[in-house]
Amino acid sequence: MSEEQKRLLEQQLWNIANTLRGKMNADEFRDYILGFIFYKYLSEKMEIFANDILKQDKIKFRSITAKTPKANEFLDAIKEESLERLGYFLRPEELFSEVAARGQGDNEEDVEKFDERKTNFILEDLQKILTNIQLSTMGTESEEDFDNLFEDMDLNSTKLGKTPQARNAIIAKVLTHLDKIDFNLNNTELDVLGDAYEYLIGQFASGAGKKAGEFYTPQEVSKILAKLVTTGKHKLKSVYDPTCGSGSLLLRVKREVKDVAMFYGQEMNRTTYNLARMNMILHGVHYRQFDIRQEDTLEHPQHLDKMPFEAIVANPPFSAQWSANPLFTSDDRFSQYGKLAPASKADFAFVQHMIYHLAENGIMAVVLPHGVLFRGAAELHIRKYLIENKNYLDAVIGLPANIFYGTSIPTCIMVFKKCRENPDDILFIDASNDFEKVKTQNILRETHINKIIDTYRNRTAIEKYSHLASLKEIAENDYNLNIPRYVDTFEEEEEIDIQAVMREIKELEAKRADLDKEIEGYFKELGLVF
Repeated sequence: MSEEQKRLLEQQLWNIANTLRGKMNADEFRDYILGFIFYKYLSEKMEIFANDILKQDKIKFRSITAKTPKANEFLDAIKEESLERLGYFLRPEELFSEVAARGQGDNEEDVEKFDERKTNFILEDLQKILTNIQLSTMGTESEEDFDNLFEDMDLNSTKLGKTPQARNAIIAKVLTHLDKIDFNLNNTELDVLGDAYEYLIGQFASGAGKKAGEFYTPQEVSKILAKLVTTGKHKLKSVYDPTCGSGSLLLRVKREVKDVAMFYGQEMNRTTYNLARMNMILHGVHYRQFDIRQEDTLEHPQHLDKMPFEAIVANPPFSAQWSANPLFTSDDRFSQYGKLAPASKADFAFVQHMIYHLAENGIMAVVLPHGVLFRGAAELHIRKYLIENKNYLDAVIGLPANIFYGTSIPTCIMVFKKCRENPDDILFIDASNDFEKVKTQNILRETHINKIIDTYRNRTAIEKYSHLASLKEIAENDYNLNIPRYVDTFEEEEEIDIQAVMREIKELEAKRADLDKEIEGYFKELGLVF
């Protein structure tokens, strides 16, 4: 997609967002817009698939009505194939564009001039269709993947409008807006829909502030994590994210290799869990290729029977609270360390959980607050065990401050491997000063990302940027991993010529004395005391 096409798409999407702006919070209208985009995708995918089946019969799926000869035979055959291949089924009259056209009623194409009195009432039909998508999967392999996907789209919410007619008009307007966008699903080289979805998630994240951390990792950070865990790999058997949010990290890994056989993720927040499943399907991941579960990862891990995983990425909630229940000391994920992460800071609990799930030939990259590098007590004990006993830590990368939504704190990436090619040292990279400031947010550009990745993959020591620290050096620092201990970024101040400064001061004092005399003369002329 060209830059011009991309800008046009983003403008169209933002026009849709503005239709609901002011009626509800960004994280609320996000659920409606992304839900309708998902419904549009399912419709278009269904129509393309059905038309392909019907090609030999020389009819189009959309043209099948109750009056069509053998209509039920056609629909039953398509449904059977669709449930097997796509995982769901929609009838011709349930297609997005059909519903959008009915809703538009007698209004003109210009949605800005929509008159609610001219729209047709579609809310009840639309609610039934969204329910029918889920019902069509009942008893099939895809049932769990489509279960309650549209539950956050309450079409009767008064936030959409005080009356059913007002709500109907706003929904009809959104559908008409969306219907005009061609997602080019026939062109497998383009991912217009995926780009649109990611763009909107990013926009909503920036508007949702602190809440955004629950569901979105900035794309440039996702790109770094994905490139790190795919180092030296062209195909992956599996990739896992224990705090997957909207699934953007998992999907970013998909872009870095030729093939990922299976995606695994877990997410605690119900709405975000729905977003993740939609996001996987929208990006062309077959329902049999992903397993996203909803539960608290630390308290109730869901993929113990699916591990180990070849690549693991995560951006867990920073310093979150967890139970630190003493029973976990006998849990295989934590038992070997001898200590649990503190209840007030679950950072290392996530690290331990992920390491337990990591394959022997796998790579794991996790975003964490800087505190994990130097905090003492139980965290020092775990840190020391990971380095001294296991030698799993491969690299520590310091990122700039203010690159995450909702927090301005600087963060770091820790990279772990169970079988390290370079077991005698740990690479430290200080990329905290490499960024571009855009409005209130710091942004990592492609050059910044490439520098980090090239330095990691080549394990290059660069003055004031990276350092290869021996295990002995780290032990001498008592396993404190604070990056400035290993990467000296100190810039010497320019030497000051004291004699030159004194001469300049004397010259200024002489000038001031002359100026005082001149002013005193003016005062005398005016008969004033200076």
